[in-house]
Order: sequence, then structure tokens, then C-alpha cells
Amino acid sequence: MTSITVSSRALRTATLGPDGTLPLLGPLPETPYDPAAGAAAGLGDISYGYPPSLHPYTAQDGYGRSLEEREVTTVVLENERLRAVFLPDWGGRLWELFDKRSGKQLLHTPGTLQLANFALRNAWFAGGIEWNIGTRGHSPTTCAPLHHGIVRGPDGQDVLRFWEYERLRGVVFQVDAWLPEDSPVLFVSVRISNTQDHDVPLYWWSNAAVPQTEGSRVIAPAATAYSSDYSSITVVDPSHYEGRDCTWPARNPHANDFFFDVPASARKWVLNADDDGDGLVMLSTDRLRGRKLFVWGTGEGGRHWQRWLTPDGGEYAEIQAGLAQTQFQHLPLSAGASWSWTEAYGNAAVSPELAHAEDWAAAQAHCGERVDALLGRDALEEAHQAAEARMDLPVDEILGRGNGWGALEAVARDRAGLGAFPASTPFPESSLGPEQEPWLALLRDGTFEGARTQPAGPLWDERLASVEGNSSAVLHRAFLAHGEGRHVDARALYLEALGGEGLSTGETALAQRGLGLLAWGGQTAVGGAGAEAASEAAREAVARYRTACALAPDDRRLLAEALEAILAAGQPEEGLALLSGVSFGNATEFFHGRLLLLKARALHALGRTDEVAELLKAGIEVPDLREGANVLRELWEAAVPGEPLPVRYDFTMS
Repeated sequence: MTSITVSSRALRTATLGPDGTLPLLGPLPETPYDPAAGAAAGLGDISYGYPPSLHPYTAQDGYGRSLEEREVTTVVLENERLRAVFLPDWGGRLWELFDKRSGKQLLHTPGTLQLANFALRNAWFAGGIEWNIGTRGHSPTTCAPLHHGIVRGPDGQDVLRFWEYERLRGVVFQVDAWLPEDSPVLFVSVRISNTQDHDVPLYWWSNAAVPQTEGSRVIAPAATAYSSDYSSITVVDPSHYEGRDCTWPARNPHANDFFFDVPASARKWVLNADDDGDGLVMLSTDRLRGRKLFVWGTGEGGRHWQRWLTPDGGEYAEIQAGLAQTQFQHLPLSAGASWSWTEAYGNAAVSPELAHAEDWAAAQAHCGERVDALLGRDALEEAHQAAEARMDLPVDEILGRGNGWGALEAVARDRAGLGAFPASTPFPESSLGPEQEPWLALLRDGTFEGARTQPAGPLWDERLASVEGNSSAVLHRAFLAHGEGRHVDARALYLEALGGEGLSTGETALAQRGLGLLAWGGQTAVGGAGAEAASEAAREAVARYRTACALAPDDRRLLAEALEAILAAGQPEEGLALLSGVSFGNATEFFHGRLLLLKARALHALGRTDEVAELLKAGIEVPDLREGANVLRELWEAAVPGEPLPVRYDFTMS
């Protein structure tokens, strides 16, 4: 028998905290490589498709390091062979895939949801399989609830469906998961629909965390891989790289990405084989072309990151599958088009002797045979055809709701006479909430009284422009222009909003912050007249942020951003002046560590190394330290020379 059950599980979790109120208008956390690096590696123009910002999203950064046991909602799919556990309120994450016959967890499934700064919106947690859409990085939806429900197919197959409106690209995605009776694999079918009148750059990667032991090996049907150590992209033989076979995660000395160059004619799979040959296989139809291995490395920094992310979970690696060959690329999805594919997850159950053979080609051949025995190409295609026949079916039973932005967009599209979203992914008006109410009023009667957060796109710019004499509407038009990279227009609109009447104190602070952010971006000019312009931009950035912080003295997010800009402008004295009124007595306050680190950086810039050493020795813990950041190590080595680096400050990945 196969069942779909709503339940809960006790997990030690961090409190996510409220979403931020500052529009994410700055550069992306995951910046693209120089396009020449992609061309040199045979990947073409890897700069295509990167958005100028993450607007209209705001940050999810209000968390700390404290964990408390809480009941987390789950939806469980189970048959005689497998148990699949999903977390609908956490991005629909496939948290557990338990193989009953081997008695093993095929995924890295820790007992904690420890948040850290890895995602596009900041908050992310390790474990399970996540669904990444938008642009390079962990998805904006990874720590948010998704709409979800049950579809009852005419063939008797019940399907668990997740869906959401992805605001960065303006597309709708759905994830259909099902587990046939006595099936050794869990099926997951994905469809992404672009209902707009223009192409959009598309990005999708399904990322699986898998247990890592000394005997774990990751295998895919490829002779070479695109290797990235976060400084360059090169083509390598992953089984003979840097003097070692890097397909064994535990043999890698440092963090690395290996994007396997799977031939177009080959089946698309990657698997993890443990000491016994057991482990997850990720298999898909050909649309999902890319395959990747990510390793943390055996250095102290990589091990520290793993303990930081999963305090009680042990070590793990990641195997991943995506639309493009690498995560540096986006693919164009045409106006009005949809893409779909089907993935299958199960136990590879390979021979450990053959899968772990020194001969890479022999290991691949054996694993390919085992993948075919688990699920043949024809059987997978039949499953995909059956999935496509169900993708348009309505949801029979709603189990839970995501956010209200999809419903708002559906109302706006209807009023503008645009095409509706697919009926298979309903966004009922009951999902609308306080965040969408100001925008509903704008649609209903043309009034606008300001908003904490906003949608995006030309439709909303037109609506706001129709409201005359309203400085709040002008300010939000500035946000829209800024988010789209129209910086000249954004600056003019910020100044227009400030020159009008009716802005609240908070809105005035946001306008000043927007101008400061634009000026901060203008500091990169160098040489000749460029250097003079950069100096002027730096002065403006500092002045704008100083004004914004004076208007909103209790906004710690704004203060942290202002300090980053001020330090970039080379004015650490100004930074310390801003921090002079901040109390550092409450170590549980979630911006305590970040602000303390910024203070240490300002002191270091002024040569006050004794004070930096004092802060570091007392302890600085930054809950949302960004992946790959070595600033704590750099400060320690500068301020406390000759003393060994404490493990708590070693986050080195390279």
C-alpha cells in the first residue's frame, strides 16, 4: 500500500525571525565569474541571465544560533520500500528518504534546522533535497512555505503537489511527487511555466545532501568535469585531479564544485555509493542535463562549516542535478512556454568492489548497469508521460498555503486582461495577507498609502505612475527601477520622492538608503576622472547612509548595511561614530555578532589592533556569516600574530 500522510516531527530548529523590510537592491550574493572564464572552459557566455538584484525579495536574516525543539509539519509518502518525508513550510524540502530494505537513510537528515547565510535571501539549512529556482544560489523560497496539496489521478495514483509563484523571474513552478506501490524509487516531476510575454533566463538545480564516510564515492557517466574552486573554472578529470581521485568526497583537501560533463546521448544520473554500495541515485529525463558533486574538503575550515551547519549530523557531501551544465549558466525560457522533466530517487545498491574500483571507466559502466536495472530508460519515459498527463489536473485537497504574492499577481493579471496562471497551481484570494493589502487597494480604487514590501514588473510601475501627487508611489517606483538596474531612473525617482510631500520618516530613510546604495555602487570607478567620480560617490554614500540611520536609529539591518558602505568608502572613523550609540550587552540579539565584527573591521582599518585582539579573544560569533567569508581569520592573523587561529574562526574553504 502507498500512503500520503500529514504529520509532524520534533526537530531542534532556529527561529527564522521576521523578514527584513529593506528591498534587496544591491548586488547578488553569488556574483558571476568573468565571462572569459566560461568561454575558456567551453561554457560560452556565462554572464547571461544574472539579474541586477534580488528585488522584490527582502532578506531572511533575523535568526541566531540558539536551537529549540519544535514540532515541524511533515508530509510523508510511504510504500513497502521507501519512506519520503517532506517539509512543506521549509521550501517543500525532501528531508528524508529512508530505504527500508537496507535500513539506511539515503539523504543527510540531521536532527536540526540550523540556519546560516548561504541562500539568496540569506537563511538556509543543510540536509535533504532542496528545489532551487531563480538564479545561482539557494532559492528565495528555500526557507518559506509552499502551497501544497494532493492530486488524485484517474489512474489511481495520488500525487503530492507543491507550487509557488517565483517573484524574481515571474514564473510559476510546481513539484509533483509520487510513490507507486512497491516502487524502489520516488518520482518527482517539475514544471516551470512562463506566462509572460517575454523570455526569461531560467535556473533550476535539485540539490541533495548525502552522508559522507571514508568509503563514499560519487559516480556519474562523464569523463571530465568543470571544476570550480571559487577562483576559476577549469576542465578536469575528476578521478585524477590535484594528484588524487576527487570522486571520493573524503579525499578532497578543500571545498570544490565538480560539474560532470555528461554527454548529451548518455542517461542523466549521479549516485553516491557508501562502503556497502548503498546510497542515493539521482536519475532524470534528459531535460535535466547537469550533474554536480560538491565537497567541503577535509581542511579544518570545511569541517568547521559542517559542524556549524549540522551540529549533530555528521559529515555530508552534495550531489545535484540541474538544467544547464553548470550553475554559472541560465537558459532562456520562451514567452508562454513551459518546461517539464521527471526525476527519480532510490538506492543505487551497487557492488562496492566494482563501484570503488580504481578504474573510473569500469566503475561508471557498472553503476550505469545498476541504474538501468533500478529504472530503465523506457520506464522513466513512461513515468514522465504519465506525470505530464497529471500536471494539468486540479488539486483535489489543499493541505497548506504559501505566500500571497501569487494570488496578488493573479488578480493583477486578470484586471489587466493577461493570461491566467495554470489551473493546476491555484493561488486563491484566501492566501492574501497584510503585505498584499496596499497593492490590492491600488488595483481596486487607485489609492496607495505605502507598503512594507512590494511586487515587481512593468504592470505595477504603470499602476503607481497613475497615482498623482503621491510621494510614496514615487518611492516605490524608485525601488522598481533600482531593482531592474535602471539606476539613472531610480536616482531621479528617489530625489523626486524626497522633494515631494507626505513621506513618513521611515520612507524618507528608505529613500536616503536607496541613494546611498546607488552611490556605493558608483565607488568602483578608477583612474583619472573616474577616480574623482568614485571619490564623490563615496562621500555621497556616507552622507546618505548617515542621514538614513539618523532617521531610523533602531534599524539594525540598515545600520549593518550602512557600515559596510562606509568601510568600503574608506571612512572607518565615521563607522565607529555610528556604532558609538549601540549597546553590545545583549549577545542574543541577532545582529549583535554582525555589528561586533563590523566594529572590529573599523578598528583594524584605523590600526587599533590591540582593541581588535581584545574583541576577538572575548569572542565574536556571527550567526549569518556568509559562506566563504574569511574575514575572522584575516582579522585574527593581523591582530594576534603568532598565536594559532582558534577553530571557531576557521571558515576557510579554499
